[in-house]
Amino acid sequence: MAFGFGSSEDVSAFKFLFIMAVGYGLVSMLTYSVIHMKFIVPLHNDAPLDRFSEGRAIQHVRVLSHEIDGRHEGRPGLRKAAEYIKSELELIKERATSNVRIEIEESTVSGSFNMNFLRHNIALGYRNHTNIVMRISSIDSKDTDPSVLVNGHFDGPLGSPGAGDCGSCVASMLEIARLIVDSSWVPHHPVIFLFNGAEELFMLGSHGFMKTHKWHDMIGAFINVEASGTGGPDLVCQSGPSSWPSNIYAEAAIYPMATSAAQDVFPIIPGDTDYRIFSEDYGSIPGLDIIFLLGGYFYHTSYDTVEQLLPGSIQARGENLFSIIKAFTDSSKLQNRYQTNYSEVRASLFNEERAIFFDYLSWFMIFYSKRVAKILHSVPIFLFFVMSFTRGWSNSCVATLCDFVKGFLFHAVGIILAVIVPVAFSLLRLPFSSQTMNWFAHPFLAFIMFIPCALVGLIIPRIIWKCFPLSQDAAIVKRSKEALSDEARFWGAFAFYAVLTLAYLVAGLSGGFVTFVASACMLPSWISYCLSVKSFGRRSFRSTIFYLLPLVPCLAYAVYFGGFLAQFLIEKMGMMGSLPLPYGHYVPDIIVAAIIGLVTGWSVGPIMPICGHWLARSSIVRFLLHLSVLGLAISSQFFPYSMSAPKRVVFQHTFRTAGSSQITESTYDLSVLDSNSLLFIFKHSPEVAKILNITPEFLFESAPLSERHDWMVIFPVSSLFSNSLKFPAKEDEILKQYEFFPTLTVQNTSSNSEKGQRRVHLELYLGSLEEIWVAVLNITGPLSSWSFADNVLPGTETYGGGPQSYILRLSGPSEGNWSFWLEASSSEALRVDLSVLDQKLVGPAKTLKNAFPNWVDVVGYSNFLSTYTL
Repeated sequence: MAFGFGSSEDVSAFKFLFIMAVGYGLVSMLTYSVIHMKFIVPLHNDAPLDRFSEGRAIQHVRVLSHEIDGRHEGRPGLRKAAEYIKSELELIKERATSNVRIEIEESTVSGSFNMNFLRHNIALGYRNHTNIVMRISSIDSKDTDPSVLVNGHFDGPLGSPGAGDCGSCVASMLEIARLIVDSSWVPHHPVIFLFNGAEELFMLGSHGFMKTHKWHDMIGAFINVEASGTGGPDLVCQSGPSSWPSNIYAEAAIYPMATSAAQDVFPIIPGDTDYRIFSEDYGSIPGLDIIFLLGGYFYHTSYDTVEQLLPGSIQARGENLFSIIKAFTDSSKLQNRYQTNYSEVRASLFNEERAIFFDYLSWFMIFYSKRVAKILHSVPIFLFFVMSFTRGWSNSCVATLCDFVKGFLFHAVGIILAVIVPVAFSLLRLPFSSQTMNWFAHPFLAFIMFIPCALVGLIIPRIIWKCFPLSQDAAIVKRSKEALSDEARFWGAFAFYAVLTLAYLVAGLSGGFVTFVASACMLPSWISYCLSVKSFGRRSFRSTIFYLLPLVPCLAYAVYFGGFLAQFLIEKMGMMGSLPLPYGHYVPDIIVAAIIGLVTGWSVGPIMPICGHWLARSSIVRFLLHLSVLGLAISSQFFPYSMSAPKRVVFQHTFRTAGSSQITESTYDLSVLDSNSLLFIFKHSPEVAKILNITPEFLFESAPLSERHDWMVIFPVSSLFSNSLKFPAKEDEILKQYEFFPTLTVQNTSSNSEKGQRRVHLELYLGSLEEIWVAVLNITGPLSSWSFADNVLPGTETYGGGPQSYILRLSGPSEGNWSFWLEASSSEALRVDLSVLDQKLVGPAKTLKNAFPNWVDVVGYSNFLSTYTL
């Protein structure tokens, strides 16, 4: 009797709770199968040649990520990857029939430009990066015909085989190029495949193509394929600059996976893709940004291998892409600047606002323009006011409206409490736990921990509803109090979703469909309920079922979208950065608790106005609170990480140099990318602690901190770090490995006394380092111009707590040194901090990296730091 099963009402309440759990459980199983591609049957290597085959694509991924060792700038694997791609394209060309023209080019790109990345200003200089370009067109096409660009990058992130990111993209493109040839389809307009070799270095390959390649003016639309994981929904995350690309996708996609809501949140995600180069920064070309989003545990780690690719994902991507490419090439809106009506078509396209679109369980797409949305999304709030006045016409409109507003406030409070209560539980748990993110490797724990207490938050307003009397007098309106309460709660909840829909519309955001779907489905549910009440009674279980049935499509979508959002977020919490202690310790659990609470409120909220009376019992609340406490207790027994959900550590072997052959200091710098600090690593990795001489008495507060300035070589990614530590290291091995270190020398200086300016000509010698990924200069002082980015300086940065400075990244292979000039506006000295990343680790550093357990993924490299006053 612990939960109060003594009364028949309690028994009925628990029966309803059980049925609700089973119903939502079945829908969750369905959506899990959908987002994990369980309904997609991948084709094998022996599939017909006129079909896209995931098996054939996987063969390319295996070569790129396993047989080729490291597709990173500065390593020979990147050159081998380019050669492999080009050889495969040549084989495809040999298979082509006489009515198809195939052109293959290897281009070398160099340049410089300024960029704002992760909300930080940087300048990028690059040289000799490789792009492989292929154009497939009909034999009758002209060079000026508008083309469709398909872009993917073949370089990989540091320390990762890059099977998902972005070997899967390159493999899909190779298989589609083969399919175009073997299916005997002749594109109505040319299709250009850009295999770009420098995306991980901040979109250098795509920038080089747009600035230097002869075909860049031919592009009328583009599709950028990316991966932020190893499979799952290949989601359209960005579309624009008009509604045309998303409309093409909605019409053509075989397995539609898209949501315009992603465009509302993508700008705040710490990352970017080549989409910004083509559509925003340098091209203003209509296009799509399509990204693998699940499997984020392996993104940018050494575990991003072919074995981790989610079966069916590449198959769905390939079939979608082939169909979308066909639709783009057949579209009359495909234009480039060589068409006579280009200006008019372009103007009409850019006058179109981005559309509202979303897929329903990847079965079909719902698409409508912003113009339609302005009308459609205004209907719910209009209906609310109509009902307020028509229901109060026979008595008091004011009293009816007051009751509806009461229902609105109670529903809003319920949704807010559904977020606040899980957050409060997460805060109460953490002081008694030495670790956070127990749910990271076990996402089901997050749902067990936070869904029951989120339901408590939803139920609380329903329990106290009776304490606040209605404004309408039941005797005067000749209706029961139960009927008036149902009506007030329903139309109040309806108004809540209607107001949010209108708020999205006024804010110009594209995610208003989320709340519009809820309000749209609630109307037939209310009609169904009102009709059933006449036959079965107001508190009948059958009437409740009649209310729920029309809501099933809405609830299924809420679970689908919300479950995917929660899973994606949980996976990404391992790389969202570490905030300063002690508050940073709480942030991941707070975020996950809040999101699951919000998703629970969204998924369960629409049923509460009518079904809430089944749950609004103290026995149900006690039961849910017991479940919450039990879930929190169980979760504390789980270790947060595993090989399939690794903890990320950045390990930098730092050498501070003076001149070309002298080392003044050597340290190991360590940082983590989530809230479990380095102390967590030392506690669970005794071998690492032993190498670093960490004793049980070690205190974080007294440890030597690694400053932001020490991580300049990976700026601005280093802005995600905090709580970094440094430890003394030996330097003997590096002296054996390299004879010369990077050095910056002054070639000559000229001055203009009238203008008070001086120009310093410099040469950057990178020494005998073997696997240089990037060199970064942090320039402080009265810099007024330089030889990069068309002599335009980027915005200043305050780096590491120092004065304002300019950050410049240089990358790319060459036998010669970097030669450039800096111009100062006065005689005041310029300070230049130079940091060079070499991917090689030597001696004890290798031993330390290998000492980390297999549930830790370590990105390790050597960093050479030096400072110059000019």
